[in-house]
Amino acid sequence: MNRFLADVVPILIAIPMVLPVWLISYFALNQSFVLSVVFSIVGGGLAYWLSSVYFSSRFLKKHELTRKEYQYIKKNLSEAKPKIWRVQKALISVRHISSFKQRKDMIKMIRKIYSLTKKEPKRFYQAEQFYYSHLDSATELAEKYVFLSQQPRKNKELELSLTETRKTLKDLTKTIEKDLYKVIADDIDNLNFELDVAKQTIKTRKESQVIDESRRLK
Repeated sequence: MNRFLADVVPILIAIPMVLPVWLISYFALNQSFVLSVVFSIVGGGLAYWLSSVYFSSRFLKKHELTRKEYQYIKKNLSEAKPKIWRVQKALISVRHISSFKQRKDMIKMIRKIYSLTKKEPKRFYQAEQFYYSHLDSATELAEKYVFLSQQPRKNKELELSLTETRKTLKDLTKTIEKDLYKVIADDIDNLNFELDVAKQTIKTRKESQVIDESRRLK
C-alpha cells in the first residue's frame, strides 16, 4: 500500500461509520439527538484513528522504516518541494537555446529523484547528497543565472560570469545524474540478475533441445 492509500482509506472507512453509530445511539439506545451526534462523531474519529494506525504501520513495514525515520524523510521531502519548484521555474525562464536540452535533462532528473523518493521513502538514503547539497546548489545557481541574464546591459565581466555559471550548471547536471543512478542502483542490479537468470534458462533449454535432437538422430 502506498502513502496516498494509507492516508485516504482511513477516511473512506470512518465516514460510513458515522451514520450507523448515530442510528444505534438514537434509536436502539434511546439517547438524545445531540448525544447521538456526539457518539457518531467520536465513533467516526475512533474508526479513522484505528484504521490510520493500521494502514500506516503496514506502509512503514512494507518500506522497512520506523515512524521516526519516515517523519525525518517526510520533513526533508517537504523542504525539497519548494526548492524543486524554484529551480524548475528558473531553468525554464533561461533564454539560452544551446543549453536548453541540458536544462531540460536537469529538471527531469530532479523531478524523477523526488518522485521515486516520495513513492518509496527508503530510497532517500541513496539520495542524501542530492537533498542535502546538490538540490540547493542547483537552485542557487539557476536563480543566480536568471538574475544575471536579465540585466539590461552586459559587460565582459558579466558575460564571463554567465558562461561560468552555465558551465557549473552543466557539471552539476552530471552530478545529479549520478545521484539518480544511485537511487535506482538496486533496480539496475535486480534487472541484471533477472537477465542473467533468463539467459541461463534459455541457454539450458537450448542445450537440452540439442541433446534431445542428438538422441533422436541416433
